[in-house]
Amino acid sequence: MNYDRQTMSRSQADVARYDVGLRQYMLGVYNHMVTALILTGVVASSTAMLLVQDGSLTSFGEAVYMSELRWVVMLAPIGMVLLISARVASMSLSSARILFYIFASLMGLSISSIFLVYAGESIARVFFITSAAFAGLNLYGYTTRKILSGLGTFAVMGLFGVMLASIVNIFLTSSALQFAISVAGVLVFSILTAYDTQRIKDMYSEIDGFGVVGKKTMIGALTLYLDFINLFLFLLQLFGNRE
Repeated sequence: MNYDRQTMSRSQADVARYDVGLRQYMLGVYNHMVTALILTGVVASSTAMLLVQDGSLTSFGEAVYMSELRWVVMLAPIGMVLLISARVASMSLSSARILFYIFASLMGLSISSIFLVYAGESIARVFFITSAAFAGLNLYGYTTRKILSGLGTFAVMGLFGVMLASIVNIFLTSSALQFAISVAGVLVFSILTAYDTQRIKDMYSEIDGFGVVGKKTMIGALTLYLDFINLFLFLLQLFGNRE
């Protein structure tokens, strides 16, 4: 009986340590994600002020959006996220962190054009709507006992469909198709947010060593950051005021 009590005590202590470690790990994920979002917002709003003055493009704005440089601005974040995903296993934790924040800055530069299209109060309103929805989806993904891998696979397939439809609509410029893409995008990234939260939580059980914890934290932060940004942009297309 004493042996059984000691074994149970050790088991409970192990569970308690695991729970504390998991909370610290998830807190690190959210801290990095929120920091990156703040950085993106600061860069986007600051860049927008340089692009437009008194309702018209500045010389800097014309240099960016009226030349081939606009493709560099738009595609640079994609190249950076591919670099991080491919090299994160071999790079140091500090390098991964620096690249993540550089990526967040480039994303701010890339999406600064939303301030040229949507009213500022509209952007703020959609941001808070996105934050509330994202928090609820995270809570569900973290607490549910239902395995979301099936929904995650469905969402990934839907993501490829959204990407393909978006490319097609570049040539069709159909408002009806754009509306359908936006609705599908919101649905896809809502599912992905819950699924990725559960997947990031499950990643903690595979961690062995401090360096691995840090890298897994950065990977999780990058994943949720992308979910948030895309959910925000699709909601903005649906509910943003273009006046």
